[in-house]
Amino acid sequence: MEQQKSSVYFVSLGCPKNLVDSQVMLGKLEGAKYDIAQAPDAADVIIVNTCSFIQAAKEESIETVLEMAQYKETGKCKALVMSGCLPQRYSKEIEKEMPEVDLLIGTGQYHKITELLESHGKALELGAPLPQRSYIDFPAFIHTENDARMHTGPQFTGYLKLSEGCNRRCAFCIIPKLRGNVRSRTISSLVEEAKQMAARGVRELNLVAQDLTEYGMEWKYKENLEMLLPRLCAIDGIEWIRLHYVYPDEFSDDLVEIMAREPKIVKYLDMPIQHTNDRVLKAMNRRLTKAKLFDLVPKLRASIPGLVLRSSIIVGFPTETQEEFQELCDDLESLDLDHVGVFSYSKEEGTKAAEMDGQVAPATRRRRKQKLIQILQDQRTGKMETLVGTTSVLMVEGNAPESDLLIQGRLPTQAQEIDGRVLINDLGDNVGVELTAGDLVEVEITELAEQDLVAKLIRVVKPMSAIQPGLATSIQNPSSMESRGGERVN
Repeated sequence: MEQQKSSVYFVSLGCPKNLVDSQVMLGKLEGAKYDIAQAPDAADVIIVNTCSFIQAAKEESIETVLEMAQYKETGKCKALVMSGCLPQRYSKEIEKEMPEVDLLIGTGQYHKITELLESHGKALELGAPLPQRSYIDFPAFIHTENDARMHTGPQFTGYLKLSEGCNRRCAFCIIPKLRGNVRSRTISSLVEEAKQMAARGVRELNLVAQDLTEYGMEWKYKENLEMLLPRLCAIDGIEWIRLHYVYPDEFSDDLVEIMAREPKIVKYLDMPIQHTNDRVLKAMNRRLTKAKLFDLVPKLRASIPGLVLRSSIIVGFPTETQEEFQELCDDLESLDLDHVGVFSYSKEEGTKAAEMDGQVAPATRRRRKQKLIQILQDQRTGKMETLVGTTSVLMVEGNAPESDLLIQGRLPTQAQEIDGRVLINDLGDNVGVELTAGDLVEVEITELAEQDLVAKLIRVVKPMSAIQPGLATSIQNPSSMESRGGERVN
């Protein structure tokens, strides 16, 4: 009689880089013949891959773990696993204060998920004490194209992790202690995995790392981002390539030229700034200067027509004065960026900034954040209004959650889940056309409705079936795990 397989329910928290780790764990679990449960009450094992970058992320991770712990009483869960950044950072404290958690796996051990679960399960079956609860090591692993990875979420979009870790030592950031120093994958490995993703129906390739410009640095850039991008652009089936987390102080002229030249690289750039005042930037241990920033942004826009710039800003960093904050506000109005995430400084133990004098009061941080958000919101609304009456290619995502009569999609200049959406409410002369998630269509933007752009369908440019026949069967996009977003600062 065949033994019943154990089932696993998975929750992934935090950034896309963490999501890739979750997908690798799922791939290994599936390869080890675990069933992937679609609901926590149906799972023998529940795994929460956590984030601990800032206070809000830590709180979300702990709340999620405690929520999942309830299924040890109300469901069939026999083992609750906490993986990722939170146990990497706080394993001793968690062992002491959270008896609900059976197994703690850090960022350096997540690839051993199946063998750790197996040893844990055997101990439970034998009634023996667990060999240990925490498996924390210095992070050295990074997956390759040879590691099984389960694609989750929409079939047509996916993340390609170029490197792990970070060699920067920004004063506010704990990432190097959680993820180690930079370790890059080879170009051949990345190209092979991208081909595998394309074969599964991925059309949009999102490149992620803690900093894309550090890719290849440990080899003295004998392989680098500028060499990788043309190879990725040559892959059949990949239509959009998006660059996330490109730091402004290392932006080469060659990279500008490649972005301008290659049509598959969307005219979108996620470029963390964090501040514009030189004294604050130096205190943050950022390599950027205001002069370099104000030289780079016009250069990028002149070289890459239509470029949309996203960035992230920290307000209330220790010693930031009111005058320096006002300078930041004035500079951002002048730079006229398209999307900006604004974050209040989070005091994180183990960082240089946490030990600094001149900590800004929480109420002041909140007030500055709200003021800057309002300035940027007015700026963003004005930019979106200029899109009304224009035409663009759009990638279809599926039915809008609020109505099956609306089709939801994204422009090339909108990253998934963070830059808004476009709603198609008029099929024009295409009545009867069935759209599939992943289709590329041409639309005319007809209006701005609050934060959403509204559009009329002009024509289908390239259906999903033309790229991957047989894969495009439905406009629905079932997920193989629960993925919850979290605030991120790069």
